[in-house]
Amino acid sequence: MNCLDSKTRARIVNCLIEGCSIRATCRMTGAAKNTVVKLLENMGTACATFHDFHVRNLRVRRMQCDEIWCFVGAKAKNVKAEKKQEGWGDIWTWVGIDADTKLVVGYLVGGRDGGWALDFMEDCASRIKGRVQLTTDGHKPYLQAVEGAFGMDVDFAVLQKIYGASDEPEKRYSPAKCIGCDMKVVMGDPDPAHVSTSYVERQNLTMRMSMRRFTRLTNGFSKKAENHCHAVALHYMYYNFCRVHQTLRVTPAMEAGLVDHVWTMDELIALLPKPTVSKSTIDRDMFRRALGDIA
Repeated sequence: MNCLDSKTRARIVNCLIEGCSIRATCRMTGAAKNTVVKLLENMGTACATFHDFHVRNLRVRRMQCDEIWCFVGAKAKNVKAEKKQEGWGDIWTWVGIDADTKLVVGYLVGGRDGGWALDFMEDCASRIKGRVQLTTDGHKPYLQAVEGAFGMDVDFAVLQKIYGASDEPEKRYSPAKCIGCDMKVVMGDPDPAHVSTSYVERQNLTMRMSMRRFTRLTNGFSKKAENHCHAVALHYMYYNFCRVHQTLRVTPAMEAGLVDHVWTMDELIALLPKPTVSKSTIDRDMFRRALGDIA
């Protein structure tokens, strides 16, 4: 992977962030599969590290949180016991988005129980300064997780959507019809006019459209949990810093005051660590120079 020039790296990353699978990226760029996967791993690690250190001290007035489902290898009901040890099964991505700047404040890939909820909420709370109005869906682990992460310094409301049963028998791949919403104030004094999860749910759609791993009813799903995490980290880095939001006309990071310009693909690629020269290469170069001196 260190042999790739910046232009080739940019082409590969462009394919990955625009919803292409690994094999499709290989066909379009001419790169080997292992090269693409290695670049994804390095980019994912670099993006996650940058997000962790730089997306902090945010002034967020209204935050919306949700979790999006996917799977690694196979759905949980179809996974054999030995494959569960390799990380196969259902996997969830927790997302918190600023409703004003559209910045993804925090994200976490893992399970869906109370422990993961607390880790996610503590991560979001550590990135925000000041009081925030928070809206989530009716997932019960949020209740204890929000209190554990924010204490009482939060205006927290739950918006539970109510779905009606379908009269048509053939509705396997169609969502149920939403017939109403039930809003409950959990703590603080949230403004009812801004109790919503619309922005984070729309961001989930962007996520499914931008990563082949999240596309339903295909064979492009993740085969390794690590690669799944790397793809999510790359997506959110590009979404926050490089992709101009259609309504904002700037990137979410610019709207939040983290940067003053739209990041180019070269700047994104520059997050990668500098290539290192192996000792064997140095020894070969010294040997060639020695032969040249002798000649």
